[in-house]
Amino acid sequence: MSKEPIIGTLQEGSLHSSLKELYLDRNAKAEVLVDGYVVDIVKDGLLIEIQTSNFAQIKNKLLSLFANHPVRLVHPLSQKKWIVKQSLDGTEQLSRRLSPKKCGFEDIFDELVRIPSLISHPNFSLESILIEEEEIRRQDGLGSWRRRGWSIVDRRLVNVIDRRVYEKPSDFLHFIPDSLARPFTTSDLVEALGFSKQLAQRLTYCLRKMNVLKKVGKSGNAILHEVV
Repeated sequence: MSKEPIIGTLQEGSLHSSLKELYLDRNAKAEVLVDGYVVDIVKDGLLIEIQTSNFAQIKNKLLSLFANHPVRLVHPLSQKKWIVKQSLDGTEQLSRRLSPKKCGFEDIFDELVRIPSLISHPNFSLESILIEEEEIRRQDGLGSWRRRGWSIVDRRLVNVIDRRVYEKPSDFLHFIPDSLARPFTTSDLVEALGFSKQLAQRLTYCLRKMNVLKKVGKSGNAILHEVV
């Protein structure tokens, strides 16, 4: 492995860069070339890849790397987000407000649904980091219609709130409460946890792909699930 100090650093955002700093110490190196890929951090033999969105984009890279190396995928979840609007040139802050949306560890399934079976590989682990962040927006007319033309130009780490590492499929079973009747439907899970139906469906789908949850029948049209 040889260090490549330039490749991969010019295009990354502030959040990605700040998260890398969490892992950098005298035992870690950044931007290291491994098996033809530039890896964010190599620390004590562990390859650490930080992905702020879209796990599908990094799937092939992960598959190649964990064939021969232990790999950890790190993903931030915004439990507290400040929406910061700036002037077009970025020199003036126009407003700063707190977003009503709050993520928890369960929101990892919105991304994990793209690669649910990877956690079954012994060389792969996943770390979720709950963060406080600032989302920087500028009105350049190129942003989505929902944001009325305001574009998200950067994300900045304010604080790390909590962290959790998943090393094997059974680690995700903490999302299934002991008090839940067995077998259970997705609706039962929604009622017990207060999740949206879509998130509960993604959770059960991922756990089935990990082989820690299985279908055991139906209640009407609803699938019944049981822990393996």
